[in-house]
Amino acid sequence: MKSATPKILHRLGGRSMVGHALDAAAGLEPARLAVVVRHERDRVAAHVLDHASQVAIVDQDDVPGTGRAVEVALQALTDLTDGTVVVTYGDVPLLSSELLKELVARHVDEGNAATVLTARVDDPTGYGRVVRDEDGAVAGIVEHKDASEEQRKIAEINSGIYAFSVAALRGALARVGTANAQGEKYLTDVLGILRADGDRVSAAVTTDQWQVEGANDRVQLSALGRELNRRIVERWMRAGVTVIDPGTTWIDVDVVLARDVTLLPGTQLHGRTAIGEFATVGPDTTLVDTVVGRGATVKRTDATESRIGAGASVGPFAYLRKQTVLGEEGKIGAFYETKNVTIGARTKLSHLGYAGDAEIGEDTNIGCGNITSNYDGVNKHRTVIGSQVRTGANTVFVAPVSVADGAYTGAGAVVRHDVPAGALTFTQAPQAIDEAWVQRKRPGSAAAVAATLAGAVAPEATSPESTTENGKR
Repeated sequence: MKSATPKILHRLGGRSMVGHALDAAAGLEPARLAVVVRHERDRVAAHVLDHASQVAIVDQDDVPGTGRAVEVALQALTDLTDGTVVVTYGDVPLLSSELLKELVARHVDEGNAATVLTARVDDPTGYGRVVRDEDGAVAGIVEHKDASEEQRKIAEINSGIYAFSVAALRGALARVGTANAQGEKYLTDVLGILRADGDRVSAAVTTDQWQVEGANDRVQLSALGRELNRRIVERWMRAGVTVIDPGTTWIDVDVVLARDVTLLPGTQLHGRTAIGEFATVGPDTTLVDTVVGRGATVKRTDATESRIGAGASVGPFAYLRKQTVLGEEGKIGAFYETKNVTIGARTKLSHLGYAGDAEIGEDTNIGCGNITSNYDGVNKHRTVIGSQVRTGANTVFVAPVSVADGAYTGAGAVVRHDVPAGALTFTQAPQAIDEAWVQRKRPGSAAAVAATLAGAVAPEATSPESTTENGKR
């Protein structure tokens, strides 16, 4: 991957590749689930255990190869003496539990010693080829680097995913060597050993190539991500969600959508986002771990770890940071930023403002350009605004401060002290007017010409030093 991040920790659909693999394996409800690790062992193991705490972490030693990886896992699982072992990989993210169940069912029903999951692909380059005998039974698997020119023409490839009889697998692995082009202990060699012993080896062929595709670079990861998203979007559309442009809509695997949700172009839903019935999201909206209530509208918005109430309206061009809670039928309008704020039902923050570290009551109207000045350079402080409050344009709340129910603020007010219920607070400053300033300072300009035509006083008739009591010159 040419990355500081281990390959299987790269993400698609909101989940790491190994997370997808773990979930597919867990769908079998196995008695034991083990993950074999080596590269960046501690980092990978920590991630695996965070995703699935009951997983057994097994370390691979210096002997390379998939056969050795399985062998050390079996050595660690000493109590595993009977039943079926399923082997899969951490970089096959689209594999489903359903396909694994089909593999196990066929393996058990046929009484096989080994059953390999295979697929027929247009370009088998890089994959091990499935070699069949004259009767069509699986004779063995040849890795690409060890295959002859004739074998490389085979289109049926080994997915690397198997079901084995425990006893047969343990015995065969002990006889696998490393005499091959890679110098590795191949798991594929087990099939030939079992065949030579007279055991039954079979294959389950899938027509869904994507489920066995791995990612060895970012190009392949991107292709798998697009296919996963296509499947997710299609599944939600069939469940009653309207997606106007599936090609520009991205939905993570853990997102939950109610029926009759509408997603407009350019929408991205990440993490554990949940959208209620009849809500409309988009266009050009990104929601991360955000809950949107029934009938709400979220337009051109970026929101993270927020809650938007039923019937509420957000955007366009709103930025909801963590712990933003908007009540039912509330509004966060154009060019608004919020953070750690609770906003009551039917309260409106319509445009051009910032609300952070605040609590705002119900049925309040916050005027244009209002901000909560919550940071004193050292600490953050909280603003509390009550219900049925009306604030004038460009009000600044210098926290910590509170405004009680039913109060008003005048335009341009700087609120430094608590405001009692029903009061009006304003900041008064004299308004100065310097007449004919344009003609004096910008003579000949378009503004000066317009002012003269509008009847402005000639500059020689006024003196900049003359000022009336109300500030007029």
